[in-house]
Amino acid sequence: MSLSIAIVGLPNVGKSTLFNALLKKAQAEAENRPFTTIEPNIGVVDVPDPRLAKLAELVSPEKIVPATTQFVDIAGLVSGAHKGEGLGNQFLSHIRETDSIALVVRCFDDPKVTHVSGKVNPIDDLRTIALELILADQQTLEKLIYAEQKLAKGGDKEAAERVELMERIAEAFEREQMASRVGFTHEERAALGNIPLITLKPSLVVANVNEEDVAHPSKNDFYQQAETWAEENGAGLVAVSAKIESELSVMEESEAAEFLESLGLEESNLDRFIRAAYQLLGLITFYTAGPKEARAWPIPKDSTAPQAAGAIHTDFQQKFIRADVISYDDYVAAGSESAAAAAGKQRSEGKDYVVQDGDVLLIKHGA
Repeated sequence: MSLSIAIVGLPNVGKSTLFNALLKKAQAEAENRPFTTIEPNIGVVDVPDPRLAKLAELVSPEKIVPATTQFVDIAGLVSGAHKGEGLGNQFLSHIRETDSIALVVRCFDDPKVTHVSGKVNPIDDLRTIALELILADQQTLEKLIYAEQKLAKGGDKEAAERVELMERIAEAFEREQMASRVGFTHEERAALGNIPLITLKPSLVVANVNEEDVAHPSKNDFYQQAETWAEENGAGLVAVSAKIESELSVMEESEAAEFLESLGLEESNLDRFIRAAYQLLGLITFYTAGPKEARAWPIPKDSTAPQAAGAIHTDFQQKFIRADVISYDDYVAAGSESAAAAAGKQRSEGKDYVVQDGDVLLIKHGA
């Protein structure tokens, strides 16, 4: 499944530096000036997965295939973006095409690095970004409500329900709240449908901190501001140092491990960011493991076994018979599929089974 996350923020906050580090190479231009990025840069990144590595260690496959996430480096937004300022209309359209948003905010002070508003204030920066997204969505929502009202007047009951739900979003916009804060039930969200509102997308605040604070970001006053905004707006939060990650991206593995240890880190914060972005999409991972391939498969949470089979191949979903299931912990404890089965840890599940994160599946299907 194609999954994409927009990297969004004000100009010159480290978005492209972070993107370059994600790709382990300098694909996106990164400079100390506004609007370095105009056309979006797109890169597909492997999701760090120790479980897949362990399974591969046990089965020694010919090929290892991790789950991936697509990151889209969007040009910096500025006040007035919803009116086209700073090529805002073009940039906003790029965000609309993605599944979720990573809001990069500067949480370090450095006189050598200019800030578009002249000062570092994460809450003000996040408010500016959110307001531009809300104002852009407001324009879109007005058109959607008008179209649905016409259908409702013609007796379309589902359209009437959508109008009511959209009006709740409009009220949230008046309070300068993003659509994701409305609090729809699962049924209401389904009734609303796939409407093209940016602020309905799940969001993650990425606090770009300095090198000294990367191991303990909560001690950073700017990070605390970003944390407050994230909590109030229902967003996730992760701290990274784009500068450090840029340096790590060109190091050998042993050198990088030694550098991380010197910083008091067990792993790269970039890995934490990638995993957080993946989880932001509401995904879980199931695995297939055999001599030819060990693979991580991303699927939406609460997917059934046939839907998981469909992630492998559409024919498998249509011709699904059953799934032989071993939990990851049981598989690793036993050391192999056959040993897990012998220990009674493998079970057969039918069409109603809801796949759990970490399940190792063997799909049975018709010819």
